[in-house]
Amino acid sequence: MKRKTAIVTGASAGMGLETAIGLAKAGMHVIMLCRNEARGQQALEKARSASGSDSLELMLCDLGSLASIRSFAAQFVARNEPLDVLVNNAGVVSLKRELTSDGFESMMGVNHLGHFLLTLLLLEPLKQAEQGRIVVVSSGAYKAGRIHFNDPHLSKGFNAVKGYPQSKLANILFTRALAKRLEGTSVTVNCLHPGAVATSIGVSRSTGFGQSVHKLLKPFFLTAEQGSQTAIYLSVSPEVEGTSGEYFYRQRVQQLGAKATDDEAAERLWNWSLKETGLNLD
Repeated sequence: MKRKTAIVTGASAGMGLETAIGLAKAGMHVIMLCRNEARGQQALEKARSASGSDSLELMLCDLGSLASIRSFAAQFVARNEPLDVLVNNAGVVSLKRELTSDGFESMMGVNHLGHFLLTLLLLEPLKQAEQGRIVVVSSGAYKAGRIHFNDPHLSKGFNAVKGYPQSKLANILFTRALAKRLEGTSVTVNCLHPGAVATSIGVSRSTGFGQSVHKLLKPFFLTAEQGSQTAIYLSVSPEVEGTSGEYFYRQRVQQLGAKATDDEAAERLWNWSLKETGLNLD
């Protein structure tokens, strides 16, 4: 029997790496999608040794670049093989306003729009799988978020406390809007809150900014391995085979707040995202 294939975004460290290891241990062929080749290569070696599997490969994609996403998706689609699982895990936290190569505010650009485009470009291979699964890593931070439709890229009055929760709320609204569109297919989509996880997200690689706070709080957080458990569960467990459009925490469906169940906002975000990414689904 052919191994199932999974793609994990942001797999070079933290939860992405642990998710890749967990899926490889579960017997899947895992494509680790990373932005940086050197760091990706190191992660690939780590994942191979930690999982005891050699059925992992590195592919490059920068979720902050629509051109890079299109190029990767075209490469994968050209393989003409089913995709069983897509884990949209990559995430950024920017403490000052940064832009992607397409001029998007980086958190909205990477955490939402990059994954929006990637997912829709991979729908055909997901539909070819016996039961394709899309797993979106969101966060409980969505509760503090709202979609700033008049200024989604936060060109005025930017702060991370506005930007990060907005992108995580967008993840949930996207999950729910996509689940509707996938009704009647064999593909499901669910999102999750991993818990408060001690990864290096929010720590600047160049300046080290945020490191002391990170060290101080680390003992109170889950490890990346613990944080990856719900994503792995949603990727492989038979228990959630027919479940779609839900939000999970600790492998259980959670009630969502009103902001995240606003269907009108979900449709508005969907249409805006199509425009921003230049996707034409007709």
